[in-house]
Amino acid sequence: MTTPKQQRGFWIWAISLVAVGFGLLTIKEGGAILFGNAATRAAVGNYVPFVLLFNTVAGFAYIVAGVGLWRQKRWAVWLAAAIAGATALTFTAFGVHVYSGGAYEQRTVIAMSLRTLVWIVTTAIAAQTLRSR
Repeated sequence: MTTPKQQRGFWIWAISLVAVGFGLLTIKEGGAILFGNAATRAAVGNYVPFVLLFNTVAGFAYIVAGVGLWRQKRWAVWLAAAIAGATALTFTAFGVHVYSGGAYEQRTVIAMSLRTLVWIVTTAIAAQTLRSR
């Protein structure tokens, strides 16, 4: 039988690892495109530069949030919420880009949907779990 405190520990542990892992992968992939050669960028297709730049920089915030959540710091809830909000705003700007006829890849729609969902869920779990701390 698990106690409520043990259950809280599991969820914080899980979202912390997801945040850090997601951040590391985001930095690796974004950096490879941003700092890669022309052939690397061409292989990616119609990437949207401001979305790529935002996501790469946000990867560092993902890691900081993940570490803060691991340490069960209340500020990490606010950082997760800021990441969720900034991601949603970037996704909205991306939508305007698409609506205006800008070139894009369908995988960007999927990736931004996933990022937004992950950070909304992370914020909700963190807020629920750390609210009594």
